[in-house]
Amino acid sequence: MRTVRLAANLLAADLGQIEREVKRIEAAKVELIHIDVMDGHFVPYFALGEGTVQAVRKLTRLPIEVHLMIQQPDRYAQSFVEAGADLIIVHLEAYHDPKRTIAMVQEMGCRCSLAINPMTLVENTYSLLKKVDQLLCMSVNPGSMGQAFIIEVLEKVRLAQAYRDKNHLHFDISIDGGVTDETIGPCITAGANQVVVGGPLFIPKDSSEATRRLRARANEVGAGG
Repeated sequence: MRTVRLAANLLAADLGQIEREVKRIEAAKVELIHIDVMDGHFVPYFALGEGTVQAVRKLTRLPIEVHLMIQQPDRYAQSFVEAGADLIIVHLEAYHDPKRTIAMVQEMGCRCSLAINPMTLVENTYSLLKKVDQLLCMSVNPGSMGQAFIIEVLEKVRLAQAYRDKNHLHFDISIDGGVTDETIGPCITAGANQVVVGGPLFIPKDSSEATRRLRARANEVGAGG
């Protein structure tokens, strides 16, 4: 059976009760915590920062992935690694040299992921995939919660998996945006081994039951993968 990891997106949490929210995610046996950072330029919103990463790091031993939805990730990656990130996610579309940024992050002893927006061709990442620890395919337009899942993104996941297998690479494939009980199955079928989940984990009072439903649906399709 294909192993699928769940990453809880803290942007959907009650940040005024961050300790409680982290503890209930731990109790629900979610594997990772996902923290979105927005600069108001790369996306039209501001969200979170090093202080949030530092606070969460003190509360949990769960791996933390930090999604830098910012114009110049190379300028700020080090501060987020120092704040406690285990993986830094940078966008192909940002204003930087992705190859250099990936190398810089990994030289600091941190894993690095490359993210692409829904309109970006996955083929544009092929020259970098042998260098990354993860490819993150955005299945909504980055910047705000509650958008509908863009099903066409699944073809990018299929192509990425085929490229990985053909070239004997080992990067993870993650999907971020609009993942629910209904869409997690197609994500796994397409080839993702990780999904980022927001509201479906935090809106219900019982995160453990929400996690159980997501895993049950993922396992239904993953058993054949």
